[in-house]
Amino acid sequence: MRVIPVPCLRDNYAYLVVCDETGEAAVVDPSEAAPVLRAAAAARVRLSAIWNTHHHGDHTGGNADLAASHGAGRLAVVGHASDRGRIPEFTVGVEDGDEVRLGALRARVLHVPGHTLGALTYLVGDAAFTGDTLFLAGCGRLFEGTPAMMFASLAKLATLPPSTRVFCGHEYTRRNLAFAREALPGDENIRERAERLGVPHPARRDVPAGEPTVPGTIAEERATNLFLRAATVDALAELRRRKDAW
Repeated sequence: MRVIPVPCLRDNYAYLVVCDETGEAAVVDPSEAAPVLRAAAAARVRLSAIWNTHHHGDHTGGNADLAASHGAGRLAVVGHASDRGRIPEFTVGVEDGDEVRLGALRARVLHVPGHTLGALTYLVGDAAFTGDTLFLAGCGRLFEGTPAMMFASLAKLATLPPSTRVFCGHEYTRRNLAFAREALPGDENIRERAERLGVPHPARRDVPAGEPTVPGTIAEERATNLFLRAATVDALAELRRRKDAW
């Protein structure tokens, strides 16, 4: 299996998940079609599926053009069952624990509501595609879900093996670490990760994205992600409130 990050829009990522045995690929969260088509051509893979982590347009905006470029019904477009009607070109609804196939690969689906009610993570081998639920050093805003939902979803992701690679939906890592270092200035794990990634200090709210940081690992998130480390729902809610206002 190969994972090819595809930068899209200003700070989004789509990902090509490639089955090397068959040359098939699925694209996770194509916000734009053109960069995905270029990446697939460069990798010489055959796109056969779209895996959407949630319905927001900056994760599904390329669905229609990709589907049109491959012919009606040629691409399986996967999302949570509750997002039927909200994900363009939707063809396959899944629930927590379901599997989707890509050649010889199997992706297990986790339902992780919080950012949206239908948010999903796709687990393939040692890779987790977390969309806007778990960011590197952060988590998504609560647009539809509750703090309790996000707390449970992050707890579910925290149980994945430490070596699991985290491929998230946006390049927010340095800004997230700037917030974390301001919120918990004495934490050595956060300080070390921030310094390693060149996060300016004292903390700035306009930290540039810089070079790509994906993927991270679950081990890194357990050590440095304040949201994943939150001990209670109330603590998570307060962190999210502070981050939203930061």
